[in-house]
Amino acid sequence: MNPFDHEKLDVDHLATDFFVLANNIIDALPKGRSKLAEQLGRAALSVCANIAEGAGEFSGDAKASFYRIACRSATECAAILDASKKIGIADKHVVAEGRAKLLRIVSMLIKLSKRHRSA
Repeated sequence: MNPFDHEKLDVDHLATDFFVLANNIIDALPKGRSKLAEQLGRAALSVCANIAEGAGEFSGDAKASFYRIACRSATECAAILDASKKIGIADKHVVAEGRAKLLRIVSMLIKLSKRHRSA
């Protein structure tokens, strides 16, 4: 079975790993935090979806645009993790693991975006 283009990217695998971690964080959030949970879930999924869309594009500028959107969603996830930690509703070790993954994801997406944008 042939893989899709996004499945060939290390950043896609890392983003999927973060999505799983984000869902574990969401499951552990206390009741009454549904808006926070929904926002983290949407942002984490957006990282994965935009990586896939970018990989499936033919135009270099369009690829770069999707990778930039994925990057912004990853930084949004980091902000949500930080806020959750700050108010004491997320485990600091899990947040640290998530932030480490997100830092790698952002770095990889910046490189992909720069590689594909036109001069």
